[in-house]
Amino acid sequence: MTDGWTWTYDRYDPARERLVESLCTLGNGRFATRGSAPECPAGPVHYPGTYLAGCYDRRSSTVAGRRIENEDMVNLPDWTRLRYRCLPDGGPPGPWLTPGSPDLRHYGVRLDLRAGTLTRHLFFRDADGRGLRVDHTRLVHMGDPRLAAQRSTFRAYGWTGAVEVESVLDGAVVNAGVERYRNLEGRHLTDHRSGFEPDGTAWLSCRTTDPGVRLGLAVRTDAHPGAPAVETAGPTGAVRTYRLPIGPRRSAALVKTLALRTSADRPDGDPRAAACADLAGAPAFPRLLATHEASWRRLWEQGELHVPGEVGRVLRLHLFHLLQTLSPHTADLDVGVPARGLHGEAYRGHVFWDELFVLPHLNLHFPEVSRALLMYRHRRLPAARAAARRAGATGAMYPWQSASSGREETQQLHLNPRSGRWLPDHSHLQHHVGSAVAYNVWRYAQATGDRGFLHAEGAEILLEVARHWAGAAAFDPGPGRYRIRGVMGPDEYHDAYPGATSPGIDDNAYTNATAAWVLARGLDLLAELPDARRAELTEELSLADEELARWEDVSRRLHIPFHRGVISQFEGYGDLAELDWEGYRARYGDIRRLDRILEAEGDAVNRYQASKQADTLMLGYLFRPAELRALFARLGHRLDDDVWRATVAYHLRRTSHGSTLSSLVHGWVIARQKGADAWRYCEEALLGDVADVQGGTTGEGIHLGAMAGTVDLVERGITGLEPGPEGLRVEPVVLAQIPRFAFTICFHGHRGVRVRVLPGRLAVRVPTSSRSPLTLLLPGGRRYRIAAGEERWLRL
Repeated sequence: MTDGWTWTYDRYDPARERLVESLCTLGNGRFATRGSAPECPAGPVHYPGTYLAGCYDRRSSTVAGRRIENEDMVNLPDWTRLRYRCLPDGGPPGPWLTPGSPDLRHYGVRLDLRAGTLTRHLFFRDADGRGLRVDHTRLVHMGDPRLAAQRSTFRAYGWTGAVEVESVLDGAVVNAGVERYRNLEGRHLTDHRSGFEPDGTAWLSCRTTDPGVRLGLAVRTDAHPGAPAVETAGPTGAVRTYRLPIGPRRSAALVKTLALRTSADRPDGDPRAAACADLAGAPAFPRLLATHEASWRRLWEQGELHVPGEVGRVLRLHLFHLLQTLSPHTADLDVGVPARGLHGEAYRGHVFWDELFVLPHLNLHFPEVSRALLMYRHRRLPAARAAARRAGATGAMYPWQSASSGREETQQLHLNPRSGRWLPDHSHLQHHVGSAVAYNVWRYAQATGDRGFLHAEGAEILLEVARHWAGAAAFDPGPGRYRIRGVMGPDEYHDAYPGATSPGIDDNAYTNATAAWVLARGLDLLAELPDARRAELTEELSLADEELARWEDVSRRLHIPFHRGVISQFEGYGDLAELDWEGYRARYGDIRRLDRILEAEGDAVNRYQASKQADTLMLGYLFRPAELRALFARLGHRLDDDVWRATVAYHLRRTSHGSTLSSLVHGWVIARQKGADAWRYCEEALLGDVADVQGGTTGEGIHLGAMAGTVDLVERGITGLEPGPEGLRVEPVVLAQIPRFAFTICFHGHRGVRVRVLPGRLAVRVPTSSRSPLTLLLPGGRRYRIAAGEERWLRL
């Protein structure tokens, strides 16, 4: 349930507890802690987890008779763990209490989005009528990214005595949050040491096994009323045990304050000592809470989005989780965009192409974070070049899954839970991720005006990706076209032709079209560079005139397959068998993961015209209609509205939406063409994680790209907003379900530009702090200059 700025759950349901834990995760861009009940260790119902951005570890496992390697985002020691039980005067000790206890009478969870806090309320009553109310309030500090805290209060009803509380710092944790990975090695922490400082601070040090990041955690426990504690340091953790007096008018409280340090922090030093020093200077809980809430207020001002009704509440939750994963603190880190946030272990915390859906929002609100995420890609450009060389190619070949080093981290095998079989995974053939990286570079520069980045690090990325595509394209004299063979598109269902002995398909339309776009932008970039920088780059990259001439040729003659008047997903797609969609829906109901269903039946999805998610139609997400027409015209194809509408309808009927991104992209594409079904897909994208549409996946981590994409759908999709060097282009589409909304953006140095959309009208206000007017471009060639401090209303 939602209410304004809160997200609440009013009962304890073990079946949805992991969903609650993911959606109630708290983070600050540096680390995050799942919203798990502190009373409960990891098990079938609960899964506590704390994850540090960019902290990965590589381990080997034996699966299906093969030795494989996986690099995982590491589950860090559990700092939230708390055990308690009642010690009534004159009676035996009660049992250790948890949300699963038979004495539980009330359970409520409240996530405060405005304040960035998680509150949990529990009430227990035993057979003798003795009651205990427990309230937990947790924060992961948005102002100081090294700190987190949890306050627990205890109130007795109908009895007097004490509550025994164990404050636990538990390092005996593993990665076990995803059932599909149960056969993989999950022990990532070693060399544990624990102890106590003279002031009672508990500390734990350990390191990851490879590459050996050293971790230091320190927890200060403050009890009220003050009471002596029994300290126990074990091999993998530390415990402080209290007996706090309690009665009907005498409550007790215990606060745990965490400091987290690593050997990756700067300046370098001993993480344990640094964590203990941080705690020594950390204020008490009320002050921590106040400064944390103030930090969130500033964030919400910069990321303002007002949409009325339930849609607005869901969008606010999505934006909340985006800001917790990628906050301004991220700008100081060397990290990418983890596809499942810092919220769980699905996809092993890897970086895919999700910045394609995340950066458009960050570009317009937190451009310094966008730049840092692109720098993550630039620092791994040497690894992408090396990958291309190993494949016998040129330029830079970015991995489909990236983690710490930039090498390809895509798993070699994946498990089909339906059949129980481990199958070869060929998704490393999704080389289109390189085009996504280059696209993000170009769009970032368009939105921010940061030519310094575009002409330096951005140019190196974009030009090396362009070089890779020019080299990967082989000329076929028959049709007189260049072809790119042996790849996978975004669809992921099709990794080979039926009966083929080697993986990959040829001429994926999305891959080829985006490759042509990258080549054209590479040539544009070289043309706009100052002479000195162009000479420097061409010498540094050894770009000869003959090579650039090939770029021009390939960018105009890459093959785009068509069949029956529509753009094919890849060469030969139209020759595949048609699937009995209604028959499979009647038999299975949910067929989002059609690939697993067919494999379990002994069949293969490669045989059918069936897609997991938007593939060809991704082109309609990346490019406005005019841009898409121009791109196809450069390739020698006429793409009019009729062909595009037919293409959308054709592929939409053959897509199972096995990814949360699929409904987002389809909603965006259909909204752009003013289709009546747009809201159906937009709504599914909105509810993807909240309602766990994919069936159990949200508990393993949120889908960050889909969450960010829904916010961007409102801010850019419905408004048709496109930033560029000539100004801010606006071309709204009507979506009746969201008739009015408002947001602020940062554009070319204008911070706090406010946009309001009402039926038939648009208002743009430029802040008084702006140093120059803002140029607004509307359909029909209308152009307006809005001065600093001015608000202009326009009819659409």
